[in-house]
Amino acid sequence: MSNKKLKNYIFTSESVSEGHPDKVCDRISDAIVDYYIAKDQHARTAVETVATTNYVGILGETRCSGDGINHEEIEQIARNAIKKIGYDQEGFSWKNVEIDIKIHEQSQDIAIGVDADGDKDEGAGDQGIMFGFATNVNEAYMPPEIYYSHKILEALADDRHSGVLPDIEPDAKSQVTLRYVDGKIVGADSIVVSTQHKEGISQKDVRDIVKPYVEKVLPDGWMCPDDKLYINPTGRFVIGGPVGDTGLTGRKIIVDTYGGVAPHGGGAFSGKDPTKVDRSAAYVARYLAKNIVAAGYAEKCLIQLSYAIGVSYPISVYVNLKGTGTVKEQVIVDAINKIIDLSPRGIREHLQLNRPIYERTAAYGHFGREAESDGGFSWEKLDLVEKLRNEIG
Repeated sequence: MSNKKLKNYIFTSESVSEGHPDKVCDRISDAIVDYYIAKDQHARTAVETVATTNYVGILGETRCSGDGINHEEIEQIARNAIKKIGYDQEGFSWKNVEIDIKIHEQSQDIAIGVDADGDKDEGAGDQGIMFGFATNVNEAYMPPEIYYSHKILEALADDRHSGVLPDIEPDAKSQVTLRYVDGKIVGADSIVVSTQHKEGISQKDVRDIVKPYVEKVLPDGWMCPDDKLYINPTGRFVIGGPVGDTGLTGRKIIVDTYGGVAPHGGGAFSGKDPTKVDRSAAYVARYLAKNIVAAGYAEKCLIQLSYAIGVSYPISVYVNLKGTGTVKEQVIVDAINKIIDLSPRGIREHLQLNRPIYERTAAYGHFGREAESDGGFSWEKLDLVEKLRNEIG
């Protein structure tokens, strides 16, 4: 493939709304993580949720000090999550959906490998590989295709919640395709938005509602041609959410991360406490990549970390500056190893992850968000920039 072909191309990423059936499940699972961490900051959780018509199943294992597994409280957490999303429809309502809870105590075999004991530091909660990525093309340091796909759905959801859009329902998808010439974005080639709506609303009505949100979210000059703006292309989207399609925790991992621009290690985030490196190591990898780019050492940065269950430190640390670096990759690796502890305990303490901050991550991406005052999205901070500069020069 020639360099010209590499520089002239189109690329697409998608997002799904908080009302997408898989995201309903992610939110319930993460709300349960928050519940346990609020009770015991060292709680362990691995919770999966499944949702279909008039049914939610919650399965998994946990370990927490206190009064054990309280089914009534967990059921209420699930109902509250569904209510906050906005589901009160025939076939799926927070008021009367059946909620089936099958949660048990964590396996002692897992606990032995993960827990600190004597001279042994806390080990990783599982084996695996995790990736982090950042690019300097926008203030969020995110690939723009996934970033704007999220923003379109977020804007629609905000006005749906506030009552501005009474005819729009919770389930939705978006897809942004950008065109690159000489490696630079020249605008959107096409946009797709499919949103659930109330009965009696025509495809034209939905288009008239949605198009201004797309135009508002995209940067000036990026809007695609009108004939490539596809809004509810099937013509009708009344039946949605878990009634239209069964949902399951962890099925939207590319939506959660970088929209396919960067690799994903394979492990989902939602439903897992931060001892699980699927979650915490992916967060710290993003944190490192973002700070490396913000410090001016590259226009793009990809980081891979790998872990073995029960082992305290990463098996490998890989950095790829995608040909945009101002220093060699090994210089970055050496600096990382000096300025941050990449053990599970070190990651959690540095990013202060043992807090109930996870329900909010369940929709519109875990990355490219604003760090919050209570510790939410702490991995989006740029507080390593000066440390990197002091180490590298």
